[in-house]
Amino acid sequence: MKRLGTPIAALLGVALIALIATSWLINRDALRKAVEAQIRDVTGLELNVAGSIDISVLPASYISFHDVGLKGGGTSTPALQVDVLTANLRLLPLLLQRFEIADLMLLRPRIHVSLKPDGESNWTPFIQTIARTMKPGAENQVSFSEIRIQDGVLDYEDAATRATEKLEDIDLSLAWPSISRSFAATGQFDWRGERVDGSISFSDFVAALSGDRSGLKARIASAPLKLAFDGSVANRTSPMMEGTLTVDSPSLRNALRWTGQPQPGSGGFGRFALKARANVVGASIALTNVNVELDGNAAEGVMTYANNGRQTLQATLAADALDFTPYISTFRLLASGARDWNRQLFDLNGLSTTDLDMRLSAAKLTVGPTKLGRTAIGANLRNGTLALSVGEAQVYGGIAKGSFGIARSDTVADIKAQFQFTDVDLQACATELFGLNKLSGRGNINVSLLASGSSPFGLVQSLDGSATVTGHDGAIAGFNAEQLLKRLERRPLSGGGNFRNGSTPYTNLTIAVKFSDGIATAEDIRVEGPAAKITLTGTASVPTREYDMKGVASLNSASGFELPFVVQGPWDDPLIFPDPESLIRRSPASAPLLDMLKDRKGGDAVRSAIERITGSGKRPAPTEAPTAENSKETAKSN
Repeated sequence: MKRLGTPIAALLGVALIALIATSWLINRDALRKAVEAQIRDVTGLELNVAGSIDISVLPASYISFHDVGLKGGGTSTPALQVDVLTANLRLLPLLLQRFEIADLMLLRPRIHVSLKPDGESNWTPFIQTIARTMKPGAENQVSFSEIRIQDGVLDYEDAATRATEKLEDIDLSLAWPSISRSFAATGQFDWRGERVDGSISFSDFVAALSGDRSGLKARIASAPLKLAFDGSVANRTSPMMEGTLTVDSPSLRNALRWTGQPQPGSGGFGRFALKARANVVGASIALTNVNVELDGNAAEGVMTYANNGRQTLQATLAADALDFTPYISTFRLLASGARDWNRQLFDLNGLSTTDLDMRLSAAKLTVGPTKLGRTAIGANLRNGTLALSVGEAQVYGGIAKGSFGIARSDTVADIKAQFQFTDVDLQACATELFGLNKLSGRGNINVSLLASGSSPFGLVQSLDGSATVTGHDGAIAGFNAEQLLKRLERRPLSGGGNFRNGSTPYTNLTIAVKFSDGIATAEDIRVEGPAAKITLTGTASVPTREYDMKGVASLNSASGFELPFVVQGPWDDPLIFPDPESLIRRSPASAPLLDMLKDRKGGDAVRSAIERITGSGKRPAPTEAPTAENSKETAKSN
């Protein structure tokens, strides 16, 4: 060791003396020119130095240019401006008076990227030069392998779409070692108020720059969104990528807001995850083997997305169970805590930003309180018009089919709905669809409706169309027609007790109504039961949710007793009462009084008696309280 120590120490001494001598003997102009030539040969960018130049050999070997502009491709505007550009030099070549750059350090660079309508950019010459110098056998091999960026800013503009973006506080390291064909970039930057960690690597950087196929790995991580891609890339005629894509977000709504994309509706779109095989060609993305999860709903299938001036999404997905409740939770037909229609204006902005074509099937589907079995749904959104189609859905114990369309006209929604329910539970169906909870049994419902308005209240005011219901083996709650008719047949003026108790069973039910400007007119309403039959005529106001109808109930007996009645009041709790004149005519004692009253021969006494029986007359005005004077006169007369 002692014998080796002396030569090593001598060698280090000679190297130190050489470095000191080099720092004194170095040709600073030659060093500057050599560094500028290397940067120009490697990047294709001309170096314009407006500030001072610092050169150091010991303790570190570097040259720093202040206030630097780099431009290329015949452009007058610099593609890159740097406060301080530092080129670190290789030590051994420096001792031999050869100036070779080891790496570059850019402090506070301002990077400008401008994309032309033809797809070329102001950085195209730089990319072409890098590709040319890195090819094996090239005259000017790459002489430095890393570029570090600190506190940088990047401005991007697309001349075709006029889109602009800005990245700030960029801390980035770009590396393509000369002994390898790979390239890697890792770092952080600020974009739209969020800190983003990113990395990208090419397995064959020369091939990637030349447009040939190269392996690609990319990662982006931020608070709103995480994205990863592992596959390959090529750019022969247009950018192409193929590989595995993974996307994860705690809130898809926040991620869409952060990326500047339209937000659909106002409910749901929380937790989101996607993993798929991606094939990207230009601005189109085709996803196969898709596994997607949104708001706890998981599905599999295929998807395609394109952004050629207008965003288009197509998908065919299948799921075991889906819950659409989050997407309709903010939509209420009725005002909260009231029976009036909601007057809050619709938000229709989501209908005009994206085109959608989706096919969705599920073994179980939940929409608010409604539970559906196997369901197939199609959704098409184009140019602000949404069309939903239900191919077949198992619901209310039966089958439902139909379509629902929304067309936007400024702030007004034009609605068209057509649905057929076959062999369904009428109680569940009528309660959830129409707010009617008095009907039970099984049957069919056909609905065809048109409406236009800027709120649910506006829609029901303009409601047009028709609805039919045919049912069997059920009941109408609220009154027992058979008991009531038999009681009134025996004693017409007994009052009949409470008319709003019990239920009326039926074997066949027919309801046919026509809607015009929010008013439903009965065209054919018949209830046929084992002991009684009921027919109804009249109207029902959809905006006020009230009945104004008349009917006739009759017994299926030899007597054929018939009783006219009236149905009035709100849908959820209507008043049902018999026609009083009909009851009086049925009474042997009161019928002559009614005839005398109509012939005007019965006098006030008869009229008063009739009014007391029917309750239809005016109450007599209260008599004046007797005074003391009147009392004395009465006593004298007695």
